[in-house]
Amino acid sequence: MADEQDRTSLARALSSAVRGEVEFDAAARALMTMDASNYRRVPLGVVAPRDADDVAAALAVCRAHEVPVVPRGGGTSIAGQATGTGVVLDLTRHLRSVVELDAASRTAVVQPGVVLDDLRAAAAPHGLTFGPDPSTHSRCTLGGMIGNNSCGSHSVAWGTTADNVEALTVARYGGDTIGLTGRGGWDGAPTGLRELAAGHLALLRTGFPELPRRISGYALDALLPERGPDLVRAFCGSEGTLGVVTEATVRLVEVPSARALAVLGYADESAAAEAAPGLLPYHPLTVEGMAADLVREPAGLPRGGAWLLVETGGATPPDARAHAERILRAADAVDAAVVTDPAGQRALWRIREDASGTATRMPDGSEAWPGWEDCAVPPARLGPYLRDFRSLLAEHGLRGTPYGHFGDGCIHVRIDFDLLSGDGVARFRRFSEELAALVVAHGGSLSGEHGDGLARAELLSRMYGDELVALFGQFKDAWDPYGGMNPGVLARPARLDENLRFDVLPKRPVDVTFGYPDDGGDFSAAVRRCVGVGKCRTARPTGTDVMCPSFRATGEEAHSTRGRARLLHEMLAGEVVTDGWRSEEVRGALDLCLSCKGCRSDCPVGVDMATYKAEFLHHHYRGRLRPAAHYAMGRLPQWLRLASPFAGALNALARVRPLAALAKRLAGIAPERTIPVLAGETFTRWAGRRRPLTLPSDRVVTVWPDTFTDHLSPEVGRAAVRVLEAAGRTPVLLGRGVCCGLTYVSTGQLDKARTVMRRTLDRMGPSLGDPLVVLEPSCAATLRTDLPELLPDDPRATELAASVRTLAQYLEEYAPDWQPPRLDRPVVGQTHCHQHAVLGDAAERRLRERAGLTGELSGGCCGLAGNFGFERGHWGVSVACAEEQLLPSVRDAEPGTEVLADGFSCRTQLAQLAGVRGRHLAELLAEGCGPVDDTAGPRGE
Repeated sequence: MADEQDRTSLARALSSAVRGEVEFDAAARALMTMDASNYRRVPLGVVAPRDADDVAAALAVCRAHEVPVVPRGGGTSIAGQATGTGVVLDLTRHLRSVVELDAASRTAVVQPGVVLDDLRAAAAPHGLTFGPDPSTHSRCTLGGMIGNNSCGSHSVAWGTTADNVEALTVARYGGDTIGLTGRGGWDGAPTGLRELAAGHLALLRTGFPELPRRISGYALDALLPERGPDLVRAFCGSEGTLGVVTEATVRLVEVPSARALAVLGYADESAAAEAAPGLLPYHPLTVEGMAADLVREPAGLPRGGAWLLVETGGATPPDARAHAERILRAADAVDAAVVTDPAGQRALWRIREDASGTATRMPDGSEAWPGWEDCAVPPARLGPYLRDFRSLLAEHGLRGTPYGHFGDGCIHVRIDFDLLSGDGVARFRRFSEELAALVVAHGGSLSGEHGDGLARAELLSRMYGDELVALFGQFKDAWDPYGGMNPGVLARPARLDENLRFDVLPKRPVDVTFGYPDDGGDFSAAVRRCVGVGKCRTARPTGTDVMCPSFRATGEEAHSTRGRARLLHEMLAGEVVTDGWRSEEVRGALDLCLSCKGCRSDCPVGVDMATYKAEFLHHHYRGRLRPAAHYAMGRLPQWLRLASPFAGALNALARVRPLAALAKRLAGIAPERTIPVLAGETFTRWAGRRRPLTLPSDRVVTVWPDTFTDHLSPEVGRAAVRVLEAAGRTPVLLGRGVCCGLTYVSTGQLDKARTVMRRTLDRMGPSLGDPLVVLEPSCAATLRTDLPELLPDDPRATELAASVRTLAQYLEEYAPDWQPPRLDRPVVGQTHCHQHAVLGDAAERRLRERAGLTGELSGGCCGLAGNFGFERGHWGVSVACAEEQLLPSVRDAEPGTEVLADGFSCRTQLAQLAGVRGRHLAELLAEGCGPVDDTAGPRGE
């Protein structure tokens, strides 16, 4: 728009016309600058319509102001089509209802913002599902799938989205609404469309290649009389350039009662690709391929350099297995296996589904990008195409990791383009032009799943020729005569090397405090890790995953890992978010980040928002007054050391409500919280008065007296001592004053954290490098990761980090023959989020199994998360996180079930919200080892 006055006028007009949110502030705009592509376009504002009338009203206002519109679903588009310079319609906030589901007719009526997994969940009780299933099924929307004509792994059985849509209601630029039905004649067609098709029948019959994954361009051949005409199919895949879907009637398919997975190993990806077409006559549900360079840990895979994952269905498990075994016999594989265990199948599918993220980092850690993410060729040509593709990569000095839908001839790949320099971008263009020619030479489509967007639309003439591409422009004009719908995409496209999201980032490394070892010490590179696949936007965690609890609590993009990464990107760019480290937009988004570290493990590209938050807070408050909670809880170790001699008196005062309320107000603590009780005798004081045991030096183990165990839960430390002694070890406590620095890190007091960490290293003395048992998971995670990343130049930090073990890890590694007591009882609870993200819980699982502790611990986050849940203003989100999995699992537990919670935060949350005492695994094991002897071992150093 011309100026700020025009922008203000538009915002006012939209606010008057729609009931949904109208947001033109910097944060809202920054959140929508990018999708999951290489591209960035800055919108004027964002509208979240509440219903179809709001959509129409917004389109009318934008037409009157001559402002373009981009409809947006989950923002997982890989070609840039979900970005725009005008108004973005966020269809995920309100338009997310399954309006009707008719099991008899196998149809559902949905709004455009419905997440695919929500539709599948609604259909599942009827034995039905929606066939197309992109790997982003937990967050992509039906409107986005229709816009891109999405496909997914099961397209060999159930086709593309266009194959599964019966009717659409579409709002056009200007506000008028039309209804479209598949094969329903010309009813609803915009003026001139019928004549346009009739005048070019020969071109429509000859201009489109026949292959299962031809997604590029507009599907104008659907307008042929022998095909209906099918206006719905012609609209699908139009990438928001024709109108906005406000409602869709989709077809559902029957779900097989049982499934099996044939996993076939081949020498390389070309051999796997050449084998794939021969499996199609056996009617599999999937024929997915991936090569060894995508698989970091090939556990569960048969021998080979590449694999096909061929899923089969059946009425019973034996039927599904027999189907898979027939495929095994027909396949000329190097090695093969049939997986029928659902958990084993999920593990293999997770490798495949996370590929859109994991493939963004090469094995050596260098960056790789989309842009040529989903070309498709006839399946019979896939093997030769892949060989030529690899040769073309080599010619340009590029690397990529192909994977994808081998049964449909569709290949995904991330390539290590240099998109930061002028020379690198020029090579990106040359490679793109040559690859387009290669795809066409093999009879293929530039896009086989994700659409053309800004990445490939410029090259459509190489696939279709100038005459047909000119017809694309006329087709768009018939629908959108004013050119307001997502300009620059498909018709009259932007250049593929314009609008790259990296252009605006700093050209030199930003001065930061953490070392960012996996990103070459470059904070910009760390922020670039987020490619926008949006796994953090799932409405419910998968299995034991944690990420992203704040998004699940609020449902707002700003409180997702991706949203925060976008704001940090824009902070570095300085165009929309202009205040740098002082940005209130970034601070506001990070305020509800629990620093759970879940994204560090669950994000496919390893975004570590807890670290980025600590970095930001460090710079944001440098030289400024901090929130009271930073002084109170951020410096908790020093306050607890001062308070320890007066524990009894302070506990009594904390029970006086007016005094407790005043203390919480002064300390920035949520008024709903109860102040934890201080231990009458600390763990270190208890250890210091015991007579040491005498055992060989190779049986001595150092125990870390973390702040929480020492001052708030000494019973956990005493129990761990009993267990270690029962295992034939002599526990030795480090002296008082050592601290991991956790609370300083989580509040961004990084100078103080480094001072504390250096002092700790100085005090470690000769025990540095010996196995170190840390009982509090958050402290163990801090020592394992934050310590070496904050002190990257101190080799002692790396040495200490490598020595850290949980109790279970230590026992498994150093006392493998010890038999834990058989407790034989069920357990519930939650794996600490830091343990899940940094340390892993495999050893704990095995130890519980050996002790006869049955039952699975839940995923997610307890919601307290150290200082987060105690801070004023966080109570609602903290409770919502706990209510997601932890509290329901405890309420539903049978009488006599033990509640396990190794973290102090988790135990505190359980006590304060459910009145339940959670216990550390050490406490349960110690029960079976007999009472602890207060007079003998361990000793404090």
